Amino acid sequence: MTNTTQRTRPAAIAVALAGLLTAVATTRAVTPETVVTEAARNADAGAGVQEEIDTISDDIDTMAAEYRAALQTTRALEVYNAQLESLLASQRREIASLTRQVDEVTVVGRRVLPLMIRMIDGLERFVALDVPFLLEERRSRGAGLRAMMDRADVTIAEKYRRILEAYQIENEYGRTIEAYRGKLVRDGTSRTVDFLRIGRVVLLYQTLDGRESGAWDQQAGAWTEVSGYRIPIQQGIRMARKQVPPDLIRVPMPVPEAVR
Repeated sequence: MTNTTQRTRPAAIAVALAGLLTAVATTRAVTPETVVTEAARNADAGAGVQEEIDTISDDIDTMAAEYRAALQTTRALEVYNAQLESLLASQRREIASLTRQVDEVTVVGRRVLPLMIRMIDGLERFVALDVPFLLEERRSRGAGLRAMMDRADVTIAEKYRRILEAYQIENEYGRTIEAYRGKLVRDGTSRTVDFLRIGRVVLLYQTLDGRESGAWDQQAGAWTEVSGYRIPIQQGIRMARKQVPPDLIRVPMPVPEAVR
């Protein structure tokens, strides 16, 4: 046994010595240049990794900013869409209201048109029965109203307004004094004379030379000559033309039938 043990120890020592030599050889192979080169290689690798990390971080920041912008846009669009919905609802209500109004106007139009025709008829009859002043103008006004009723480009409201305007003009005649020059047809002859209208009560004429004066007799439906009124009629004509201040004048007045 002793001999075996003695033979084993030199072998173990040889193996240990070989390992030590290998370790020493390995240690001697790692030089400072090798360490610097390896460090540089590791630094380059670390820089590449950091660059990738920075790139990824920038991408994340960009995507986060885009997300926030998209989120703000979405919220703004939601508010805008809500406003549009409110506006569209208001417009739908307005359309419904206008539709009802159109229907009502159509119904009212069917009722008002016959009334307007009767108003024009009444106006023309009134002019025909009234004192015959400015006949051509007044008859032309009535004919214009009647022609207007057949025009589709004139609204019902405008037609009614113009008819009322004609009635107002006729009403004003009863409260004003007016002088105008026109044709007097009497006994088959036509002459140019000055007319003097005082309301609807008195209608007088006087020739341009002032030699003849006359008055309209509504009961007889004819002109009659009057005497003694040349100066008052001239004064009334000048007053109506605003050539002299208003003043009292003496003119022939028609006498009511019941008083005669």
